[in-house]
Amino acid sequence: MLAITLVSPDPAALLAALDAVRAIAPVKVETRLGEGAIDLAVEGGVGAAALSVMVRVAIGSRPVDFAVQAVEGRRKRLLIADMDSTIINVECLDELADFAGVKDRVSEITERAMRGELAFEGALRERVGMLAGLSVDALQACYDDRVRLNPGAETLVRTMAAHGARCALVSGGFTFFTTRVAQAAGFHVNRANTLIEESGSLTGQVGEPILGKEAKLAALLEETAALGVTAAQALAVGDGANDLAMIEAAGLGVAYRAKPIVAAQAHAKVDHADLTALLFFQGYRADEFAS
Repeated sequence: MLAITLVSPDPAALLAALDAVRAIAPVKVETRLGEGAIDLAVEGGVGAAALSVMVRVAIGSRPVDFAVQAVEGRRKRLLIADMDSTIINVECLDELADFAGVKDRVSEITERAMRGELAFEGALRERVGMLAGLSVDALQACYDDRVRLNPGAETLVRTMAAHGARCALVSGGFTFFTTRVAQAAGFHVNRANTLIEESGSLTGQVGEPILGKEAKLAALLEETAALGVTAAQALAVGDGANDLAMIEAAGLGVAYRAKPIVAAQAHAKVDHADLTALLFFQGYRADEFAS
């Protein structure tokens, strides 16, 4: 039994997509999960990958996000999430660079690294190097003034935690931000890089080893092993190239407002709805969400 989950902030688009999917798939049961989310149970026929292609074609350009997966085991035991531009609204390093007067230069490198055009570790060292001399007071000012949880982030994390899932925030950014974001959203644990400071200013160096793509994958494998489960029982979400390994390894890997290299490889994309779409994809009903 496969589940097709359709999620959209546009009611008319959702209904049109529903009609289009009904026309190409043998739907057995329809369940309204909440406002803007419908779950369709499909039995027999093609596998999940082939059905996903059919659903994508049927939906076309409508602003509807979807996931196709086996019904069994779709409620995950681990959530492992990227932070910048996924759980929060900004790239923290780019915003710190604004305080240092070098945002344009840093943002260009960030964009290329997220697209997979540059090696993450080297790109991180280069960008952090441009922050040398910046007062550490800028970190708190950046957090207070610019960092906000993305819509649905706290509901996603606290709902999964309330239903027994382990929630881990893993970032190629910095522990100064991940510790605060993890507490605000309800994550159990966070992992990130460390900015080195001296006499109240940043030195322009980052602690080694650098947490990048392979470290994010390692975090997924370590967390699932500690839970006594497999990667198939994990949900990973991110937007940049350094998230790709964990997204590909997870049972459900989701690209959130992601770069093309990530969106092309993820099991599902969220381009229109908020992060509660990841709960609907797992079959949660809105009345099960943590308040």
